[in-house]
Amino acid sequence: MNPITYLTQHPEIVLYHALLTLSGVVALGVLLHLLYQRRSSSAIAAWLMFIFLLPYVAFPLYLIIGIRKRKNRYKKESVLPNSAKKPKHTPDTARNMRGNGPLYDAALNARMELFFDASEAYTALMHAIENAKRSIHISIYILKYDTIGKSILGILTKKAKAGVQVKLLIDSLGSASLYLMQYRLKKLRDAGAEVEFFMPIFEMPFRNYINLRNHRKIYIFDDQITLSGGSNISREYFAVPKRKSEWEDIMFLIEGESVESFFEIFASDWYYASKKKLAFNPPEEIKKADIYAQIIPSGPDMQRDTLYETLLGAIYGAKEKIFIITPYFIPNDSLVEALIIARHRGVNVTLVTPKEADHAIVNLVRCSYMRELEEAGVKICLYEKAMLHAKAIIFDEYSAMLGSVNFDNRSLFLNYEVAAFVYSDKIIARMLLWTQMLMENSSVGTNQASDARKVFENLLRILAPQL
Repeated sequence: MNPITYLTQHPEIVLYHALLTLSGVVALGVLLHLLYQRRSSSAIAAWLMFIFLLPYVAFPLYLIIGIRKRKNRYKKESVLPNSAKKPKHTPDTARNMRGNGPLYDAALNARMELFFDASEAYTALMHAIENAKRSIHISIYILKYDTIGKSILGILTKKAKAGVQVKLLIDSLGSASLYLMQYRLKKLRDAGAEVEFFMPIFEMPFRNYINLRNHRKIYIFDDQITLSGGSNISREYFAVPKRKSEWEDIMFLIEGESVESFFEIFASDWYYASKKKLAFNPPEEIKKADIYAQIIPSGPDMQRDTLYETLLGAIYGAKEKIFIITPYFIPNDSLVEALIIARHRGVNVTLVTPKEADHAIVNLVRCSYMRELEEAGVKICLYEKAMLHAKAIIFDEYSAMLGSVNFDNRSLFLNYEVAAFVYSDKIIARMLLWTQMLMENSSVGTNQASDARKVFENLLRILAPQL
């Protein structure tokens, strides 16, 4: 029989071979892109396995969540090109933790306050908004339209009506309900405030990747003080009065040279979302004292993973203790190895994380990593009170990392984040006391598991790069 006639009579064979060929082309295309981005061998293997098993599900998913760095033509611009000319101060303890640009140099600050209590953090935020005279710049991941969200939007509307420059940058996926119901922001916008959504979900599809989100929390007032940390704007984070069910988190206020670093990060994000540049207008005299801080951003818009490199270097440089406080613990192999090596060097390595995180998949995936560290001698503390959402790492007694960064692949390699490495005896002392309180309210050690359960947990590591 003529081959053409045979194929005409059996179209299912043609379809089968066409799909098989398409699968090969898709796999090859993804492989070339993974190699072009210099992804890890584990990430390459995981994606290729997924594509060979479910090619027509995996390929569109790769386009949505598999891309980690943005193309040059879409990268955000620095809007403060002359900031490199401003002299910075670098303490001895920070010299081995520097990034590759002036933004990452340690700056000198006059004041820093820590807020471990949700109601205190809320009071500090509302006080800063009330007392702002010229400008309020806020970047937030989650803004819920609940009692807390309404109160903050209300006072921002009041300040905008009074002539204060109000700029609010909201992540469109983290605050999806507000993004879809923007009529709730009408009063604020009518008062003169500017509101932008970062990477709008339904706009500019070729410019945005739904997997790359702005997870930063930055509040800047009059270009003079900054609030930052892990708290979003909702009832879970800012409780007044505080209830036992509210989440445990940490916020900090800083006044001094580091405010300019936060402003540059905000201004870059703002320009990306609005195409409008901002000018930094600090007070005539910037207050300085003895609190050094390095403000280090990370995100898909940066060529290097400077925050990750700094964190890894700090772990290898620790001599006595490393205390990790994080809600989501899903590290990569390099971080696990660094922590194990630190423990073998005699460093006291302790992880404090929620007994039950707010995402079931996180609870499953993290177990394999915690068991591996526990076997190496790392102390695992599972916080048993409210959901622990705080993000902090203490290295010996000379530095602490605070900010929006979780100890997972998403924060370190996918999201737009910001962290502050702080060098201050007083701040570290307060951090250590707070960490001790967390440990006293934690159970120690992971639960016993069957061999089958351990195999299942280890298998789930394939999900780690996207969590």
